[in-house]
Amino acid sequence: MRHPALALIEVSSVAIGVRVADVMVKRAPIGLLKAGTVQRGHYLVLVAGSVASVEEAHRVGAETAGDSLLDDVLLPDVHAEVYAAVLGARRPPECEALGVLETRRVASLLRAADAGVKGAAVHISEIRLADGLGGKAFVFFDGEVADVEAALEIGAGRVAAERDRWTTIMPRLDDTVKQQLGAGSRFASSAPLEPGGAEG
Repeated sequence: MRHPALALIEVSSVAIGVRVADVMVKRAPIGLLKAGTVQRGHYLVLVAGSVASVEEAHRVGAETAGDSLLDDVLLPDVHAEVYAAVLGARRPPECEALGVLETRRVASLLRAADAGVKGAAVHISEIRLADGLGGKAFVFFDGEVADVEAALEIGAGRVAAERDRWTTIMPRLDDTVKQQLGAGSRFASSAPLEPGGAEG
């Protein structure tokens, strides 16, 4: 079941991160979607629930994190595609263009992805958060060229203060790359694809 609100807190300490998760779920009736360590020794806590419950849990979580707080986001009306993607749903690229927005921090990426998919006629093909990325995160926007450009501009604008953010757009994504990305973005699980027209 999808909840209307989503919040994520990223802290620099594992010990503080576990405490943050504990106080959040004790304070309000929320779902603890994911929590755990990621690269660089950071700890992420992702929760969902009613707007009021998530707002209260987010507030107490951020207060508990104190100086360990690296980044946080509260999405009171999270887009359905963002919600599904953070839980692992993927949609193979199908449209004319693919845009990539990458950030140094996970919470910033969620803020950007939600704004981009709400502000332009695009779909989210995939969201990857931290694991295997050195703590970074990215979103793939799928749509027509103008719409993907708009989504990237809107999303990047929401994280303009972040020092490290990257965007790119592929206007006519190659069918082989499209097929490969449809299977997932992890190198270790990527299947070899022969060039078109290659003979055995």
